[in-house]
Amino acid sequence: MRDTTFPEAVRDPESGLFFRKACGTSAPKARLLLLHGVGSNEANLAALARFLPEGLEVILMRGPLQVGPQGFAWYQVDFTNNGPSFNQPQAESSRKLLRSFIEAQSTLPTVIAGFSQGGIMSASLGLTEPEQVAGFAILSGRILREIAPQIATPDRLKPISAFIAHGHQDSVLPVDWAKEADAWLDRIGVAHETHFYNMAHEIVAEELADFSQWLTNTLSLSN
Repeated sequence: MRDTTFPEAVRDPESGLFFRKACGTSAPKARLLLLHGVGSNEANLAALARFLPEGLEVILMRGPLQVGPQGFAWYQVDFTNNGPSFNQPQAESSRKLLRSFIEAQSTLPTVIAGFSQGGIMSASLGLTEPEQVAGFAILSGRILREIAPQIATPDRLKPISAFIAHGHQDSVLPVDWAKEADAWLDRIGVAHETHFYNMAHEIVAEELADFSQWLTNTLSLSN
């Protein structure tokens, strides 16, 4: 993507979410929503845009919950010895806000993706509202077990695909979460690819290359 300059954030009137949008062409073929992790903000993932395929409209989303001067989240979370403990009502509220945001956009093939908590939210949206997206990507995240009752039926999930990327040295969300997500998508019949990297809780160049290729295939950007 050649044009990687994102303007200042603006507020979506439908969902109330703040976002920044950039596009390297006047006629984008598809749309990518990028969601940041907890304690970060939408600008954190802006640098990824230059590694992404041509023809994409890229939207950087800001979580609705402010947790610091420039830090935001999609829901509150605490890391305990028994794993992450999170505010489920906040996560559900954010899922609905993302749904409202996507519904208000012009019609384009759409992928929702994110890092850490952003990847968690991407999976929650994709698995419960598959008609709104062509696919979703979990970058160093997981699937919330609590969304199981809301997951769409296999026939609704059949058209979408997913991308999972995780680091073997991730100490924030251990790699077992990615293995669980991979097995879960197998069980419910969601086409996906899973990649493991020699990295911690981060995003690396090899991962971006794989993600970019998956986007190209999922959104038919090579046509």
